[in-house]
Amino acid sequence: MILYRPVGSKELELIKQSGYTKYPPRLPEQPIFYPVLNEKYANEITMKWNVRYGSSQKGYVTKFEIDDEYFMQFEVHTVGNHYHKELWILAEELETFNNHIIGKIQVISKFPVYGNV
Repeated sequence: MILYRPVGSKELELIKQSGYTKYPPRLPEQPIFYPVLNEKYANEITMKWNVRYGSSQKGYVTKFEIDDEYFMQFEVHTVGNHYHKELWILAEELETFNNHIIGKIQVISKFPVYGNV
């Protein structure tokens, strides 16, 4: 299953440090990891949240694959429009989730502030 994850600059740096193989542990105030099921929704989150409220005011969309059998254990949550589909992975389950990533995490989009590079 192909999934997407909006990230800010700090999270992207930690992904780079892992060799693009895993997402970093959640912070104490982040009990859930939210990968999303489509690029449109990931882009929307990145532009509305990471760019506006992130410390670096840059946002990135990452794309990755997890094995289908593992994916099937999760409920897909629709949290707004029909395409706002995401998974809710508890922070303590993130390492197991990371172990089911196939290949490398890819950065597929970058969103600087107000279109500036």
